[in-house]
Amino acid sequence: MNGELIDVVIKSRKEQGAGIAVIELVAKDGKPLPDFSAGAHIDVHVGDDLIRQYSLCNDPVSSDVYRIGVLNDPKSRGGSIKIHTDFIEQQTVTISAPRNHFPLDENAKKSILAGGGIGITPMMAMAYRLLRDGKEFELHYCTRTKGAGAFEQELVTAFGERVVFHYDDQSKSQLFSPEVTFSPVEAGTHIYVCGPTGFMDWVIDSAKKMGYPSNQVHFEYFSADVDTSGESFEVYCEQSDITVTVGTDDTIARALKKAGIKVNMSCEEGVCGTCITDVLEGEPDHRDHFLTDEEKADNDQIALCCSRAKCSRLVIDL
Repeated sequence: MNGELIDVVIKSRKEQGAGIAVIELVAKDGKPLPDFSAGAHIDVHVGDDLIRQYSLCNDPVSSDVYRIGVLNDPKSRGGSIKIHTDFIEQQTVTISAPRNHFPLDENAKKSILAGGGIGITPMMAMAYRLLRDGKEFELHYCTRTKGAGAFEQELVTAFGERVVFHYDDQSKSQLFSPEVTFSPVEAGTHIYVCGPTGFMDWVIDSAKKMGYPSNQVHFEYFSADVDTSGESFEVYCEQSDITVTVGTDDTIARALKKAGIKVNMSCEEGVCGTCITDVLEGEPDHRDHFLTDEEKADNDQIALCCSRAKCSRLVIDL
């Protein structure tokens, strides 16, 4: 994890769609911001011990501004609500340098981008990059109703016929269909999806059932429902030489914190990868949405915020 922190100023804040705040950030010292690649996100320090990740949705060629879109989610654990309530223009905010766990495959013959709701944000940066590189792509934007999403006019202006809108409340003929959109299955076609958990699970499962291999289906979860309960077990931290017991309703991260061991953590839902730690011994019970199926099968990493153990004792590299 890149530990660089940057003080930025909210240059502008505009409301779009149904409860979406579009926020532009510039460096407080006036210098160019670090470069970012399509699919990257930043950690936004919303408050004391409250950090949330937001995808950068402007053209990656820009180095003077970062733009994020924040949905006022009624199921928020405090992050989006606080941003909508407290973040105003000219306010100073602390963010991380960009990180990218959702990169474009530069060798793809064709890219199909599917964004559900606020999941359109990383897709926009990808589309700008693909357009600039002259690559073949199509962008699908799924929302409940016309006007509920953000950036609609910008998408039409920037990408023209490459963008297709799908509205849940309109005719069935225009609804998004993975089976139609992803056919035929071709080795050079890569699929990218981001949005609500249910939407993503549906799209990912559909693509895999059609025969797309895992390395051609790319995704990034914003949030996820995760069950962290289970049988108690022990965790031994090799570097710290400390053993903790993780109770039935506890998590590894919380147990370590009680023992005074610092764990870098952000989402607490197994989607951001901040707390991923090497496993030296034992078999993890993976509950996260960050590691790939192949990485989970290796059993040499674990998301401390939500995953558990299939054995009585885990040894981790902390």
